[in-house]
Amino acid sequence: MISKKERHNLFVGLAFLAPALVFYLLYFVIPVPMSFFYSFFKWNGITPDKEFVGLKNWFLLFQDKVFWQSVMNNFILVIMSIIIQIPMGILLGSLVSSKIKGARIFKLLYFVPMTLSAVAIGLIWTFIYEPNFGVINTMLDTLGLSHLATGWLGDPDTAFGAVILTISWEYIPFYMILFAAAISSISKDLNEAAYIDGATETQVFFKITLPLISNTIKTSCVLVLTGSLKYFGLIFVMTEGGPSHSTELMATYMYKQSFTNFRMGYGSTIASFMFILSAVLTVVTLYVGGRKEEFKCGRKSLGSESLR
Repeated sequence: MISKKERHNLFVGLAFLAPALVFYLLYFVIPVPMSFFYSFFKWNGITPDKEFVGLKNWFLLFQDKVFWQSVMNNFILVIMSIIIQIPMGILLGSLVSSKIKGARIFKLLYFVPMTLSAVAIGLIWTFIYEPNFGVINTMLDTLGLSHLATGWLGDPDTAFGAVILTISWEYIPFYMILFAAAISSISKDLNEAAYIDGATETQVFFKITLPLISNTIKTSCVLVLTGSLKYFGLIFVMTEGGPSHSTELMATYMYKQSFTNFRMGYGSTIASFMFILSAVLTVVTLYVGGRKEEFKCGRKSLGSESLR
């Protein structure tokens, strides 16, 4: 039997959770099945009349070259984000976790991008990339490398790389904090024992630190994966998917189809595809990571058996 005090505590807890739960249901849980529902209709998103078209939107989706270019761009963004953000996050996390002077100041300075909105970051970097008086082209002119100056966001060959660099600058501080916390939680006795045995800083980092923060690395990879697949804000501010769809992502293409072209049914189809793709890749990533952990545990157990 639940006591009166326990029922009261349960009621109080649910009362505090209710606003967040309602918000989560309305804006995160319910829209997912609604997107799948609308994907079977031709609808402008304004009038109440909807025309049932079955799987027509899905057939159009698989024949849409611009959409598949956006999918490819999303995968490039995922790969480049993992290659840039995770190693830089580990490096900076190690730096601010060390005993060097001014580590706290560095932590504050590196975290500044996370305090800015995507719109603010987009506007700042748009001015940096500006072809006439932007910081990058001005520096190139000063160094006598004016032949390398270009319209970074207006050139299809450089626009996506410029945007990826900006996104990395925005999110590296987040992963820095994650890895700094993970590194700080490692027992100092392990490092001190390794130093006594003659290990160098590099050996301690690769043999002790990295293995002990492997779960944080795996979690960060999942966050990069899911975040990059649904990324929208900064790219829409800087390029709106241009030029010539060179920076188009699934989210920006979905927005244009839904709210610019008023093809809400087709936009819902893109959103549904994004949800399926994100879910599948997340499960695969977690499964592969779990299998690697099992393999490592198996090797360790075999090694311990052979020592007996």
